[in-house]
Amino acid sequence: LNLGITEQDRWLIALPLFHISGLSALFKSVIYGMTVVLHQRFSVSDVLDSITRHQVTMISAVQTMLASLLEETSRCPETIRCILLGGGPAPLPLLEECREKGFPVFQSYGMTETCSQIVTLSPEFSMEKLGSAGKPLFSCEIKIERDGQACEPFEHGEIMVKGPNVMKSYFNRESANEASFQNGWLKTGDLGYLDSDGFLYVLDRRSDLIISGGENIYPAEVESVLLSHPAVAEAGVSGAEDKKWGKVPHAYLVLHKPVSAGELSAYCKERLAKYKIPAKFFILDSLPRNASNKLLRNQLKDARKGELL
Repeated sequence: LNLGITEQDRWLIALPLFHISGLSALFKSVIYGMTVVLHQRFSVSDVLDSITRHQVTMISAVQTMLASLLEETSRCPETIRCILLGGGPAPLPLLEECREKGFPVFQSYGMTETCSQIVTLSPEFSMEKLGSAGKPLFSCEIKIERDGQACEPFEHGEIMVKGPNVMKSYFNRESANEASFQNGWLKTGDLGYLDSDGFLYVLDRRSDLIISGGENIYPAEVESVLLSHPAVAEAGVSGAEDKKWGKVPHAYLVLHKPVSAGELSAYCKERLAKYKIPAKFFILDSLPRNASNKLLRNQLKDARKGELL
């Protein structure tokens, strides 16, 4: 309903079918009678060729896929009317480049437990609410809580969801069910906030939150700044133990071209609070990701290749 899907649409899927994003698109094709263009794996050249040959109108994508498409194209192919973006909060520089090149990106928020998306940004708000995941889908509800209390607009807390598409329970995991459900609401484990108009902004996974000297650091925010630097191709941030502050952020980077740690620190200093600036920068050949291209922050420190000086 949010995307205006019809039987005339042609939806390209290059995500694993064991992942909810790929699987849900197949179900949509049955429900709406639309064509699905199914790829075995993601390849920029194959996807661009397929868009032309099959007149693709919609694509399901995650951040790395979208970034790869932007690198290879100066303008969005004419047939594309929607790129449904999931898999975590997208960095603002990426969304701004999409706007410049005419890529109709619709941010969404969801999880396996909600049968894919439960929040989607409607087309008419794609520019006005840049960076937002949108509002709950029809018949769904959302709220933000912290310490058992409902949060005010712009106050950060845990995202809670409710609706007919939310799972009933985890199979044979009673302790997980007790921890995850509260009066019919599912506790997502994700952090975010609602603005004064009720639009959701996803900040990060609660498990990825870095608490440094009592201050909260959201890795996605630091990654977004690093990705806006011309030398940085990919960025991942995680917390490292520190005797003074408890934890400090470390950055793990895939580079386009050489750059010094000092230059990156100075760049971050202009855009971030002092405590959010990475204490160290490491070079990697590639960032650890799962089969659906989600960044595995808990594996970053094991993948590091060398430290930038």
